[in-house]
Amino acid sequence: MTPPAFYAFGRPDSGAPDIDLHPHLARDCWWLGRLTACQVLLMNDSRYPWLILVPNQAGLTDFDLLPEALVAPVHEDIRRASQALRTLFQPDKLNVASLGNSVPQLHIHVIARFCQDAAWPRPVWGCHPALPYAELVLREQADRLCTALGIV
Repeated sequence: MTPPAFYAFGRPDSGAPDIDLHPHLARDCWWLGRLTACQVLLMNDSRYPWLILVPNQAGLTDFDLLPEALVAPVHEDIRRASQALRTLFQPDKLNVASLGNSVPQLHIHVIARFCQDAAWPRPVWGCHPALPYAELVLREQADRLCTALGIV
């Protein structure tokens, strides 16, 4: 099952991302909706509860390029995503990172990690090929995350 450029998980009124997503993000992720300052994506890798936040401004590549008015709201969205993953999954560690080596569009990974996960203690990037969600599991996971994030 290949994700479309966006997928609203049964919420037809939620529309589409406010900004164009880099093709790699559109290919590898499912769009869940919007927070205050970011679009929320779910990485299509069932090995890890893995959210990606994309700030609502085109052309950004790094944190220091965020306009001052977006700094606090983006930070709050990261905090909100972290709390949702912590509440739903009780991870051993939360990883929050913005790399951008392969995808230059500013995006922030928020990943729930567990001592027994497939990549532990190494980073998840490139450790194993992605294991896409089965459709039913994807819908259940997306619904749980949307509820925890307050995306309705």
